[in-house]
Amino acid sequence: MEKQNKKITYESSGVDIDEGNKFVNEISSLVKSTQRVGADVKLGGFGSVFDLSKVNFKDPLIISATDGVGTKLKFAFEHNIHNTIGIDLVAMCANDIIAQGGEPMFFLDYFATSKLNTAQAKEVIIGITKGCKLAGCALVGGETAELPGFYKQGHYDLAGFCVGLVERENILPKKVNRGDYIIGLPSHGIHSNGYSLVNKIISDRNINVNKETLNGESLLELIMRPTKIYQNEISMITHSIDSIKAIAHITGGGLTENLPRVFDDNFSASIDLNSYPKQPIFNWIKSNSGLTDYEMMKTFNCGIGMALIINESQYENTLIVLKNHDIDSCTIGRITDQKDQKVHYNNQFNY
Repeated sequence: MEKQNKKITYESSGVDIDEGNKFVNEISSLVKSTQRVGADVKLGGFGSVFDLSKVNFKDPLIISATDGVGTKLKFAFEHNIHNTIGIDLVAMCANDIIAQGGEPMFFLDYFATSKLNTAQAKEVIIGITKGCKLAGCALVGGETAELPGFYKQGHYDLAGFCVGLVERENILPKKVNRGDYIIGLPSHGIHSNGYSLVNKIISDRNINVNKETLNGESLLELIMRPTKIYQNEISMITHSIDSIKAIAHITGGGLTENLPRVFDDNFSASIDLNSYPKQPIFNWIKSNSGLTDYEMMKTFNCGIGMALIINESQYENTLIVLKNHDIDSCTIGRITDQKDQKVHYNNQFNY
């Protein structure tokens, strides 16, 4: 009888509202630091307002994107590195906006855990705000959910939501033609895809990611390097020359799956693997997994985080723009009218 009369509270069931409110107060200044024109970054409302009249667009279209960071989170948990995973979250969403010719405007996050660890969650938000600044978008809100017993202690899941704008006349992709060039913008390593395979390698080969080094960097540093956000590079190009016909964000499925999404079935891409930038992490993955070049290209970005399809007639001028703005890039191929497969790979990786 005494057991039945015992008071059961929300807190005793595993949800601490006061701790959640404390967390919101602690991150308030971080959120405000992402303020941009048009955005309302005040926390605590039922929704966030964005004033389209404040931004300099004549005929804007709204672009939205959502994504997560997958099993890269496993490495964050195991090694207690939480201050960069938020950059990955923003990058995965914002780069999809950028790939359609858009400019990221605002971002929202979803953070779910069994028991809120304020210090840990704040580290995640620090990364998210860094990512928002790199993308030029405001963090206007989010959801922090405590789900008792749903996740392992110290674990969490993340989802991001980004909204951007693009002038109707600038929406990508545009019509791609035979002879157009494909220019790659280098990645910062693995980014946020393929981590289940990386984890399998480490587990099966019993590899110590802190002790193993590649070119002076620990394997852990290379694994946790944040996904690159390409807003600055693409903005500098588009403000200098109207030559980009399409952009492919190289994520899950690699170039093999993502590049064909931006041109029609009458064309294919001819890619020179020897032109790819040399990144030791991909040689390490290939050596330890036994994957073929084709399998690598269908799993990882392999060193190219974004592929730009450039108007053939503007190719030389685009190279000048890239050089003038010190934008690291490499020409990796051209568009052809072969129809037997969507992407043709020539030569081999030269690691």
